[in-house]
Amino acid sequence: MASMNLPPSHDTVLKLFLRGSRTPNNKYPNVSLGGQTVLVTGSNSGIGLACAHILPTLGVSHLILAVRSTIKGEEAATPIRKAHPGTKVEVWELDMLSYPSIQAFARKCATLPRIDIAILNAGVSSGSVSKINASTGHEETFQVNYFSTALLSLLLLPVLKPKSSDRYDQPGRLTIVGSGMGLLSTFENRNTVPLIPSFDVPFSGFQAAGERYAVTKTLVMMLVHKLSEAVDADDVIVNTVEPGFTSGTALHRDYSWAGKISMALMKKFLSRTPEQAAWTYLDAAAVKGRESHGGFVMFWEVFPFHQMMHTREGKQTMERLWDETMAELEFAGVRQILESIRRKQ
Repeated sequence: MASMNLPPSHDTVLKLFLRGSRTPNNKYPNVSLGGQTVLVTGSNSGIGLACAHILPTLGVSHLILAVRSTIKGEEAATPIRKAHPGTKVEVWELDMLSYPSIQAFARKCATLPRIDIAILNAGVSSGSVSKINASTGHEETFQVNYFSTALLSLLLLPVLKPKSSDRYDQPGRLTIVGSGMGLLSTFENRNTVPLIPSFDVPFSGFQAAGERYAVTKTLVMMLVHKLSEAVDADDVIVNTVEPGFTSGTALHRDYSWAGKISMALMKKFLSRTPEQAAWTYLDAAAVKGRESHGGFVMFWEVFPFHQMMHTREGKQTMERLWDETMAELEFAGVRQILESIRRKQ
């Protein structure tokens, strides 16, 4: 609820970008995650991999790298295992374009005694031409950044919720990687009924691709707010975090050559390193407390959501999105999950 209780920000694109590039980078080397189990999705490269390298230094006993390619995941895990033999490092398959893969991954998570922290880092930014995910019929950026993230979040809630006498009464942590771009989307289809099919309309062009990425991050803000209404902060603290403009990631791998060049130039002079960005994840997932529940963490503080979300129109859009999401994910028993998570043990 944190971000919804703040007055909306009226910062311009330039002001947000400049503040992001000038905000000092923090580290929290004294944070103790001793004995904890942590999973990071999309952790074979970029910020996710940098985060995976930091976690064992904070005492994590069991680290799960959730990746689409287990071959690449094992390559990423090898140096971590070598550097930190006391940490159990596992590579688990997770394809965010496949509902069955997400469900299988969640079932595997449920076999563990507990998971303390889940950092959902996997995300995509499409090139100049939209792609439809054949298995679901949804546009891929929308599929991965919002729909699959929503499903995985809901399926992980029971795993993250502490069991009786577990985790020293500390809540589980669910941190979803967002973006300051989510503050800037135009969200022109926000009044469309039904809403979800409107995200599957084909688009083309660099500007349209940027808007699609931005609006999926607005949807993540809405998702986090709705999840915070469904689960108590004493059970699971849910938030979303902006890592900042970061070099060394594969986020723009599908961009045109011109788009890649422009991004490369911007990253060369204005970006954070993956390690610096990884500390924003750890700030949201391990340093920030209940005050961040349902919030958007940016610039190392809880920041307001998209201006539109604070309006009557925006709140109606958010409710419609939630209702349609729950209906489409009914096959996974998401309503029953929320009912069970609300019951105190």
